Amino acid sequence: MTQSPETAVSAPFRTADGGRIDRSRTLAFTFNGEELTGHPGDTLASALLANGRHAITTSIKIGRPRGISAAWAEDPCGLVQIEHPFPDPMLLATTVELFDGLVGHGVPGQGRLSTEPDPARYDSVHHHVDVLVVGAGPAGLTAALTAARAGARVALVDEQSEAGGSLLGTTEEIDGAPALQWVAAAVAELATYPEALHLQRTTAFGAYDDGFVLAVERRTDHLGGVGAEGVSRQRVWRLRAASIVVATGAHERPVIFADDDRPGILLAGSARTYLHRWGVLPGRTAVVFTTNDTAYDAAIDLHRAGVTITALIDARPEGSRRQAELTDLGIDVRNGATVVGTRGTVRITDVVLDSGEEIATDTLLVSGGWNPAVHLFSQRRGKLAYDDALGAFLPGEELDGLRVAGTAAGAFTLAGSLLGGHQAALAALADAGVATDSVAAAEGLVPATAAVEAPTAPVVLWRSSTTDPKLATTEFVDLQRDATVHDIATAIGAGLTSIEHIKRYTTIGTAHDQGKTSGIITSGIVAGMLGMPVGDTGTTTFRPPYTPVSFATLAGRDRGRLFDPERVTAVHDWHVAAGAVFEDVGMWKRPRHYPRPTADGGAEDMETAVLRECAAVRTGVGMLDGSTLGKIDVQGEDAGQFLDLIYTNMMSTLKVGMVRYGVMCGADGMVIDDGTVLRLADDRFLVLTTTGGAARILDWMEEWLQTEWPHLKVWLASATEQYATFPVVGPKSRQLIADVFADVDVSNEVFPFMAIRHTTLDGVPVMLGRISFSGELAFEVYVSPWYALSVWERLIAAGQRYGITPYGTETMHVLRAEKGYPIIGQDTDGTVSPHDLGLGWAVSKKKVDFIGKRSFSRPANQDPTRKQLVGLLPIDRTTLLPEGSQIVDFCIDGELPPPPVPMLGHVTSSYRSAELERPFALALVKGGQARIGETLHVPVNGALIPVEVTGSVLVDPEGARRDG
Repeated sequence: MTQSPETAVSAPFRTADGGRIDRSRTLAFTFNGEELTGHPGDTLASALLANGRHAITTSIKIGRPRGISAAWAEDPCGLVQIEHPFPDPMLLATTVELFDGLVGHGVPGQGRLSTEPDPARYDSVHHHVDVLVVGAGPAGLTAALTAARAGARVALVDEQSEAGGSLLGTTEEIDGAPALQWVAAAVAELATYPEALHLQRTTAFGAYDDGFVLAVERRTDHLGGVGAEGVSRQRVWRLRAASIVVATGAHERPVIFADDDRPGILLAGSARTYLHRWGVLPGRTAVVFTTNDTAYDAAIDLHRAGVTITALIDARPEGSRRQAELTDLGIDVRNGATVVGTRGTVRITDVVLDSGEEIATDTLLVSGGWNPAVHLFSQRRGKLAYDDALGAFLPGEELDGLRVAGTAAGAFTLAGSLLGGHQAALAALADAGVATDSVAAAEGLVPATAAVEAPTAPVVLWRSSTTDPKLATTEFVDLQRDATVHDIATAIGAGLTSIEHIKRYTTIGTAHDQGKTSGIITSGIVAGMLGMPVGDTGTTTFRPPYTPVSFATLAGRDRGRLFDPERVTAVHDWHVAAGAVFEDVGMWKRPRHYPRPTADGGAEDMETAVLRECAAVRTGVGMLDGSTLGKIDVQGEDAGQFLDLIYTNMMSTLKVGMVRYGVMCGADGMVIDDGTVLRLADDRFLVLTTTGGAARILDWMEEWLQTEWPHLKVWLASATEQYATFPVVGPKSRQLIADVFADVDVSNEVFPFMAIRHTTLDGVPVMLGRISFSGELAFEVYVSPWYALSVWERLIAAGQRYGITPYGTETMHVLRAEKGYPIIGQDTDGTVSPHDLGLGWAVSKKKVDFIGKRSFSRPANQDPTRKQLVGLLPIDRTTLLPEGSQIVDFCIDGELPPPPVPMLGHVTSSYRSAELERPFALALVKGGQARIGETLHVPVNGALIPVEVTGSVLVDPEGARRDG
C-alpha cells in the first residue's frame, strides 16, 4: 500500500487504498477543538490515528499524556467525551463509530453528564432461541451456520459493525480464497434461514443462569443525529437460549516495562487491524516487541505498507521459525532481548533495550500473548484453568448449556477456530434437544478449512526485567487507573496476597475496560512476587457488564412517566385546565392547590392559595377529588369476621348502609393504616385505605387471609379505580347535594353521619356517604369513573351559587390537622399505637383477637411516657415550625443546655391556619397528654421558639360543625 498526495495532506497516516472504509465519502468531525476528516466505516480512534493524532487525553491521576493503544474495547486509554449531537461521557474512541458532525474531546478518566434530558429513545426485546452464538468471527460464524443448517432457531450477536471478528484485521485465507469472501458468503447464507437472527453492533454483556443473556444493540449511534424517526438509539436484547456458544475471541496483552504508557505504543495485533480494516498506519517507523509469532504478521504487513520496521525484539532466546521471513525483508530481528523502557514527551521517541541500547522510533508495537475472552463463561461461574504454555486462563470445565469455541477456548489457529466452532455447535444442538436427524445432517457438513499453522511456542513474559527499582513507579499495569508495578508491590508489602484484595488496593481492573489488558498480567506479576504458580493466584471475578452500558439503555422506555408510572384520576384534565399544581402521592398525580391569578399578572403562591381554599371550605363549600383513596372490595360470608381480625375495632356489627372508621395495626400493635369501612351488603364491605397504602394493605390482607385464615370464605379485590370519589365539604354542602340529587333526603334525621345512600343521576348509579375528614358537614360522592367528569362538572356548575371552591391535598391536610386527624406515615413512624394517637376508643375490648391485640398488653405499650400526638401553638403566633423539628423540654436563659440535649419528640405536621389565624402543628411528644398546657421549645434556624402544648383537636373540639 502507498500513500497518495491527497491522502498525505488530509490524513497523513491513511493509506492510499485498502481497508474497509468508504473512501468515496468524507465525514467532518471536531476533536479537541480541531476540525478533522474521516470516512464512513472509521471509528473515532482510526480517524484520529489517520490524522496523526496520537496523544488524545491525559491520565486520571497524574496527568500523563495517553493515546490509543488498542483497536476495540480492550483499549485502556482512549476515553473521550462526545459533545455533539448530545453530551455522552466516557466513551472509548476505539468503539465510537465516526459520523458527520461529531464533536468530542479527550477526558482524564472522567466525563461530563448532560444537564438536558436525553432526546433519544431506548427499548428492549425478548427473544428465545435454541442456540445463541456470541461472536461472529470464524468460530462463531461456523457455529451459527452449523446450527442454522440443522434447522435450529439461532441468534448470532457480535459487537463489531460487521461480521468477521479477527479476520477483519488479517490477510487469512479460507478454502483457498480471502477469508472475508467466506465471511460474506456465510452472512448471506445465514440470512436465508427464517429462524436465524443476526445482530451486529450488539454486545453480549451479561450471562446468567438458565441460558439468559443480556445484550445491547447500538442501532443508530453510527448515524449520529440522523437516526430514523421513531427508531431507538440502543436496544437491550433479553435472550433466552437452550444452549449458548461463546466464540468471543481473545485479547492481546502487553508486556510491562518502564514508561510503557506513552502515546505511540500499541498492541501489535491492533496495529495490524488498523492497517487492514481502516487503512491506517500507526506511525512512520516502528519497533516490534513480542513473545510470540502473531506479531511477525504485523511486522510483515506494516513493512509492506510502507512503515519502516527498525527492529523486531523477540523475547524468546531461540526466536521463531519465521525469522527468515523478516530477514528476507531486511528487518533486524533480535532474539532473547527485551524492551525495558521508552523515551519521549508527548509521544514515544526511543525504545530502551535490556542491553542499554536505545532505538529511535515513533511507534512501539507490543505483543505479550493472548488472553481468551472468557468473561461470559466466568459470569456463569465457570472455573478457569491456567495453561502454562500459553500463559493464559482457559475454560476449565464444561457448563450445562454453554460451550466455548475458537480462541476463547485456546484454539489460537484459524483452522482450530473453524473446527472448534463446528464441534461446539453440534454439542449445543444436542444440549438444545434439536431433532437427532437434524443433528446428524449437521454432522455430515464439512466446515470450512484453513491452512494449519505450526507456530513456534511462545514465552510467557509479564514484565521486562529492570535494574532500577525506581522505574517500577512508571511501569504501568493499568493505564486507566495509573496503577503500577510499584503499587502491586506496596499492596503485597501491606500483607495482601489475594488477587481480589490486591485489585481493590491498587484499583487495577476497576476502570471502564475491567482489566481486559491488565488483569491477567497482574495475576502473573503477583505470582512472581509471591513465588507461587500463576494458576494458584487465579484471576479476579469477571462480572457483568462486559463493557459499559449506559443507564439510559438499561432503563429503556422506563423513564420519565414510564419509569415511575403516573396514575391520574378521571377528572385529571379538568384539574389541568383549572391550573392545578400537582403533587405525587402513591404514584397518583393529585392536585395540591389551585392558584388563582393575581393583580400583577402572576399567580398565588401555595400558602395564599391554601389559606383561601381552607377559608372557603370552613365558611361555604369546597370539593376535593378523592378518587385516589385506596378501595378494597371485601366479599364473602365470612367478610365481617375477617375484618374483625384485621381492624382493632368491630366491623361485623356494622349495619348495611352504614360506615365505620377503623384502625389497622401490625403484629407489634403499631398503626399501619386507617380509613373508613362501608357495608354495602351482608356479605360485602368496601374498605377505604390511604392513597399510598392501597396496594400494600391489599397485599397484607391477602397474606393473612391465605396463610393464617385460609378457612374463611372471603375474597379481596382492588376497587380503587372502580370508584371516583368527590368529598363535598362545608356548611353549604347539604344545599348543594340536595340541589343535584333532588330525590335524596339529606337531612340529619334521614341521612345521619356515617351513613350511605344509593341514588341515580340521569340514570347513572351514584353512592353518597356522610363522611368527613375535615370536621365540617360533608358528603362523599361515589360514581363510576366513566361518568366522573360529568358528575364533577355538574357539581361545580350547581355549586357556583354557593361559591364552590375546588381544593387540593394541601388544604385537605390543613383541615384534617386542625381536627387532629392523623395521616398514617406522616404523623406516625411505625412506633405509634392507636392509644398514642388518641384513638384508644377505636380499640375493641370485646373482641377475642385481632392483629396486634396481644402487643397492647406489653409493658412498653403501657408506658405513660410514650410519645403521644398533641397540638402545638407557637407563642409568638407567627413562626411556622418546620416539620421534623425536635422538641426540647427546657432552656437556660434562652439557650439550650450542654449536649446531649434531651429530646421530647418532633413536629409531624405544621401549617398556617385561616381558621385559627396563626400557625399550628401536630407533634409526637413524650407523655404528651400529660403535658397539655405546658410550654416547650422548638429550635428553628438557631432560635428557640416557645410553644404551648394543646390537645390535638384545635378547631371545633365539640364537633358541632359535623352535622351542619
